[in-house]
Amino acid sequence: MDLSVLHTLEFDKIREMLAQRTGSVLGRELAGALLPVSDAGAVSRRIAETQEATQVLMTAMNVPLGGIRDIRVSLKKARVGGILEPAEIVGVGGTLYASRRMKTFFKELTVSAPVLASQSEGIAVLRNIENLIEHTINEQGAIRDDASVELQRLRREIKQSQARIKDKLDSILRSTEYQKYFQDVLVTMRGDRYVIPIKQEYRHNFPGIVHDQSSSGATVFIEPMAIVNLNNDIKQLLSAEKNEIERILQMVSAQIAVNADSIQGNCEILAQLDFAFAKARLGLDMQAVMPELNDQGIVQLRQARHPLIPGDIVVPVDVTLGDKFHTLLITGPNTGGKTVTMKTLGLFALMTQAGLFIPALSGSQMPVFQHVFADIGDEQSIEQSLSTFSAHMTNIVRILNRVSANDLVLIDEVGAGTDPEEGAALAMAILEYLMNSGAKTIATTHYSELKTFAYSRSGIENASVEFDIQTLRPTYRLLIGIPGSSNAFAISGRLGLSPEIINRARQLIDKDHAEFEDVLNDLEAQKINYESLNRQARAQQSELTNLRNHLAKEQQELIKKKDQMLTKAQSDAAVLIRQARREAESVIAELKAQFQNENSKARQQAIDGARRVLKESLGALAAEPDFSAMPAVSPEALAPNSQVFVTSLNQTGSVITASQDQVTVQIGLMKVNVPLSSCRLVKGEPAAVSKANSKPLSFAKVYDVPRQIDVRGTNVEEAEILLAKYLDDAILAGLHQVLVIHGKGTGALRKGVRAYLKNHHHVKDISIGELNEGGDGATAVRLI
Repeated sequence: MDLSVLHTLEFDKIREMLAQRTGSVLGRELAGALLPVSDAGAVSRRIAETQEATQVLMTAMNVPLGGIRDIRVSLKKARVGGILEPAEIVGVGGTLYASRRMKTFFKELTVSAPVLASQSEGIAVLRNIENLIEHTINEQGAIRDDASVELQRLRREIKQSQARIKDKLDSILRSTEYQKYFQDVLVTMRGDRYVIPIKQEYRHNFPGIVHDQSSSGATVFIEPMAIVNLNNDIKQLLSAEKNEIERILQMVSAQIAVNADSIQGNCEILAQLDFAFAKARLGLDMQAVMPELNDQGIVQLRQARHPLIPGDIVVPVDVTLGDKFHTLLITGPNTGGKTVTMKTLGLFALMTQAGLFIPALSGSQMPVFQHVFADIGDEQSIEQSLSTFSAHMTNIVRILNRVSANDLVLIDEVGAGTDPEEGAALAMAILEYLMNSGAKTIATTHYSELKTFAYSRSGIENASVEFDIQTLRPTYRLLIGIPGSSNAFAISGRLGLSPEIINRARQLIDKDHAEFEDVLNDLEAQKINYESLNRQARAQQSELTNLRNHLAKEQQELIKKKDQMLTKAQSDAAVLIRQARREAESVIAELKAQFQNENSKARQQAIDGARRVLKESLGALAAEPDFSAMPAVSPEALAPNSQVFVTSLNQTGSVITASQDQVTVQIGLMKVNVPLSSCRLVKGEPAAVSKANSKPLSFAKVYDVPRQIDVRGTNVEEAEILLAKYLDDAILAGLHQVLVIHGKGTGALRKGVRAYLKNHHHVKDISIGELNEGGDGATAVRLI
């Protein structure tokens, strides 16, 4: 890989962003040293590692990356027999603890992460060293009192000696004999020995050893003779303590040295895991996706966003290369985004081959390039006495000498910086050489000759960055297939240049060039118009699809409602039959009571007559229609207002229209379309049928509606059907309040009836019945 391209395409800034997301010095070093690779297998492994780390971060609550220290110097010191400082040993212990936590984390992980899990398997859990450090040094880096039996004894004796010295000094400070000698009534230390500040003029009166004096000379610090031996004892104990601590540190350091290789291996694995999760965090922060690798050399970027441009201003671009054409020539005005598009592709290639995700839409494809070359920007060098053209040409010569079929070449303003005719010819020759080499190339230019060159050659495609002439601002949208115009005249006119000057410039420009620019402008306008129409078509298509789905849903709901209505009608009929039977039995019981005193023959005749009438009525109501007796219907036999029986709906209706296979029938308030095969012609007078069918709904009967209804003995479903008809009749009769008797019983019927009444559209409110109405066994209903 050409390392100079890393700076040209700003890959070093991506590495800085990656380093900021690491949690350890070791991981930060790996991020700073990250380089793209050209081996497809290595790129796949890097991408897989990043993908697994991303899945783990999105699934696991917390990845235990804390506690990783840079202990390489400490391990090197321990290897050569050096004694580690307590802080260094604490660093080793923290790293061992982090290693053990990381290994446990991957053992308990439920997400499939084979690459990362295989790395964690190499971690060595050194619990014995970890325990040794934990029992020797605390988290603050101090040696524990119980690190050894000898150290514990020494520190206990030191404390006892210090307590004896304190008691002795307290007695001296409280003594009235020495009060006038003290400069301050306090105890201080000089060289690990306890001393008392004494006034200079009394130093010969106070027995002791002078250790120091103040800067003014007014005070001397004297160790009282009474505690000299005690201070000597403490001095010896402190020396012994120091020797014991050194022995303990040497022992721990020796154990670390024995396991230094394993600890070093843990550090390297932890650094690699830290680095992997940093790549995942970077991808999540950039809202990036995993690039799909292919070995055909095809670039397919969808809504690619340059990662170094703020998200609120970056304009996504679609870039295609390597499929139908290997060279893309981008033309258009300056500041139009040509260079940004080229840098985006180049940086994406480097990021992909470094194992990073790219900020684009899912499904974006990238190949693995052997080399990425770039000649972008002003490379003029005063020190080397090179002009802009010379600097560019030097760089291009270097590229042409190394380019191969598996490379990506990016050239900004190819052939610029010299005579336009010679520059254009040179640019065409360079592009032709790159095309013949098989390299994937993106170049930018202002030369009109190159636009024609791209039209006349296979394997090369024109492209432009859209520019809004009205606002004089680029839209940064890449238009592949259409070359761009410089728009110099339009821009100059918008900026206030005299129309006379612009017209004169148009006269002076080459006629062919002017016509070609006009064609380009027309093509670009047509392209923009086509895309606008295409967007409108897609929007209309989406709207049509939504409308079709809505209509299909409504159709399903209508079919469902129809089935529910039929089911309800059949249920209503069954309830009416049962109610009629109960009323008939009640009538029969009354007849029995009326004819109780009559002779048995007359009484039985009356009862039999009532039962015969009831049987005939129920038979007419409950009998199934005899379809076989009804004549088949042909379209010619049907006329408007003809009465037909619809077998699928079990209903009679009037014909509105009829065709060869379908009939529109009016059934009550509904108009329905039914198959011709489901219709039977009804014989007899239609009016009579209608009248017979409507007899139970006579308004005379409706107006004679009782102010209460008794639904005891029914279930909730039957009660709802009875209540629905009763409430309709009560509204027609002008009743404002009625009483529903449901009884108490288990409470199920009462609860169901009240729930139904609360949601009924004719009910204003409900309340418990009065005591004389049945109390909780009845519900008073106020109607709207």
